[in-house]
Amino acid sequence: MKGDVIDEAALVMDRRDSVATALEDLETGRTLSDGKRDVSLSDEVPFGHKFALEPIDRGDEIFKYGAVIGRATDDVPSGSWVHTHNCESTRGRGDQQEETG
Repeated sequence: MKGDVIDEAALVMDRRDSVATALEDLETGRTLSDGKRDVSLSDEVPFGHKFALEPIDRGDEIFKYGAVIGRATDDVPSGSWVHTHNCESTRGRGDQQEETG
């Protein structure tokens, strides 16, 4: 499997990622450690959903797969569930692409 598994419960696809993906339903208060940092979950994170590995400020880009997948619409503390309530997708949006030429 590509990426790094954290405590057999979450997957980080690339070292540049600011989020991890839950490999199972994760409960509030659970602490996960990748050996470099401990992340205590402040929200329940459903299987397949993302949580912040580090604080993400409003307006900051969110990285998954080593690439930008969205932008934070609110401040996102470390351990918070990252979803449509605090992140907007920038992938495949013509209105978000830089003009060239």
